[in-house]
Amino acid sequence: MNTILRVLLTALAVVVIAKILPGVSVDSYLTAILVAVVLALLNLIVKPILVILTLPITIITLGLFLLIINAVVILITDSLVSGFQVENIWWALLFSLLLSLLQSILHSFLKENTER
Repeated sequence: MNTILRVLLTALAVVVIAKILPGVSVDSYLTAILVAVVLALLNLIVKPILVILTLPITIITLGLFLLIINAVVILITDSLVSGFQVENIWWALLFSLLLSLLQSILHSFLKENTER
Protein backbone atom coordinates (compact mmCIF):
# COMPACT_ATOMS: atom_id res chain seq x y z
CA MET A 1 0.00 0.00 0.00
CA ASN A 2 2.88 2.35 0.82
CA THR A 3 4.44 1.77 -2.61
CA ILE A 4 1.18 2.59 -4.38
CA LEU A 5 0.88 5.81 -2.39
CA ARG A 6 4.44 6.76 -3.28
CA VAL A 7 3.78 6.17 -6.98
CA LEU A 8 0.59 8.24 -6.82
CA LEU A 9 2.38 11.05 -4.98
CA THR A 10 5.13 11.00 -7.60
CA ALA A 11 2.49 11.14 -10.33
CA LEU A 12 0.94 14.14 -8.60
CA ALA A 13 4.36 15.80 -8.47
CA VAL A 14 4.88 15.09 -12.19
CA VAL A 15 1.57 16.75 -13.05
CA VAL A 16 2.28 19.79 -10.87
CA ILE A 17 5.77 20.28 -12.28
CA ALA A 18 4.54 19.81 -15.87
CA LYS A 19 2.01 22.61 -15.25
CA ILE A 20 4.78 24.89 -13.96
CA LEU A 21 7.56 24.21 -16.49
CA PRO A 22 6.87 25.17 -20.11
CA GLY A 23 9.46 22.68 -21.43
CA VAL A 24 7.70 19.66 -19.88
CA SER A 25 4.27 18.32 -20.76
CA VAL A 26 2.11 15.43 -19.62
CA ASP A 27 -1.04 14.51 -21.56
CA SER A 28 -3.14 12.99 -18.79
CA TYR A 29 -3.17 11.77 -15.23
CA LEU A 30 -2.83 8.18 -16.45
CA THR A 31 0.30 9.21 -18.33
CA ALA A 32 1.64 10.79 -15.13
CA ILE A 33 1.08 7.53 -13.25
CA LEU A 34 2.88 5.66 -16.04
CA VAL A 35 5.75 8.18 -15.86
CA ALA A 36 5.98 7.61 -12.10
CA VAL A 37 6.13 3.83 -12.56
CA VAL A 38 8.72 4.03 -15.35
CA LEU A 39 10.82 6.46 -13.31
CA ALA A 40 10.71 4.11 -10.34
CA LEU A 41 11.82 1.18 -12.50
CA LEU A 42 14.59 3.17 -14.19
CA ASN A 43 15.84 4.45 -10.83
CA LEU A 44 15.88 0.87 -9.59
CA ILE A 45 17.57 -0.75 -12.60
CA VAL A 46 19.30 1.75 -14.92
CA LYS A 47 20.46 4.48 -12.56
CA PRO A 48 22.79 2.27 -10.47
CA ILE A 49 24.45 1.05 -13.67
CA LEU A 50 24.93 4.62 -14.88
CA VAL A 51 26.34 5.65 -11.51
CA ILE A 52 28.88 2.84 -11.56
CA LEU A 53 29.90 3.52 -15.16
CA THR A 54 30.38 7.23 -14.50
CA LEU A 55 31.98 6.91 -11.07
CA PRO A 56 35.32 8.57 -12.03
CA ILE A 57 33.65 11.70 -13.42
CA THR A 58 31.24 11.76 -10.48
CA ILE A 59 34.18 11.74 -8.07
CA ILE A 60 35.99 14.48 -10.04
CA THR A 61 32.88 16.69 -10.02
CA LEU A 62 32.27 15.96 -6.32
CA GLY A 63 28.93 14.31 -7.07
CA LEU A 64 27.47 17.03 -9.29
CA PHE A 65 27.47 14.66 -12.25
CA LEU A 66 24.67 12.76 -10.50
CA LEU A 67 22.40 15.65 -11.51
CA ILE A 68 23.18 14.89 -15.15
CA ILE A 69 22.47 11.20 -14.56
CA ASN A 70 19.06 12.14 -13.12
CA ALA A 71 18.38 14.29 -16.20
CA VAL A 72 19.36 11.40 -18.48
CA VAL A 73 16.95 9.11 -16.62
CA ILE A 74 14.21 11.71 -17.20
CA LEU A 75 15.08 11.81 -20.92
CA ILE A 76 14.97 8.01 -21.10
CA THR A 77 11.52 8.16 -19.51
CA ASP A 78 10.55 10.74 -22.12
CA SER A 79 11.52 8.33 -24.89
CA LEU A 80 9.71 5.38 -23.30
CA VAL A 81 6.40 7.02 -22.36
CA SER A 82 4.30 8.58 -25.09
CA GLY A 83 2.40 11.58 -23.82
CA PHE A 84 5.30 12.73 -21.65
CA GLN A 85 7.63 15.19 -23.33
CA VAL A 86 10.71 17.03 -22.16
CA GLU A 87 12.22 19.60 -24.53
CA ASN A 88 15.94 19.14 -23.78
CA ILE A 89 18.43 18.16 -21.11
CA TRP A 90 18.18 21.54 -19.35
CA TRP A 91 14.44 21.13 -18.83
CA ALA A 92 15.09 17.54 -17.74
CA LEU A 93 17.66 18.80 -15.22
CA LEU A 94 15.27 21.38 -13.81
CA PHE A 95 12.44 18.83 -13.82
CA SER A 96 14.55 16.30 -11.89
CA LEU A 97 15.56 18.89 -9.30
CA LEU A 98 11.98 20.03 -8.75
CA LEU A 99 10.73 16.44 -8.72
CA SER A 100 13.25 15.48 -6.04
CA LEU A 101 12.27 18.48 -3.94
CA LEU A 102 8.53 17.87 -4.29
CA GLN A 103 8.92 14.12 -3.66
CA SER A 104 10.83 14.86 -0.46
CA ILE A 105 8.06 17.13 0.77
CA LEU A 106 5.22 14.77 -0.20
CA HIS A 107 6.92 11.63 1.11
CA SER A 108 7.64 13.35 4.42
CA PHE A 109 3.88 13.81 4.84
CA LEU A 110 3.46 10.11 4.09
CA LYS A 111 5.99 9.21 6.79
CA GLU A 112 4.25 11.42 9.34
CA ASN A 113 0.92 9.73 8.67
CA THR A 114 2.32 6.21 9.00
CA GLU A 115 4.01 6.97 12.33
CA ARG A 116 0.71 7.80 14.03
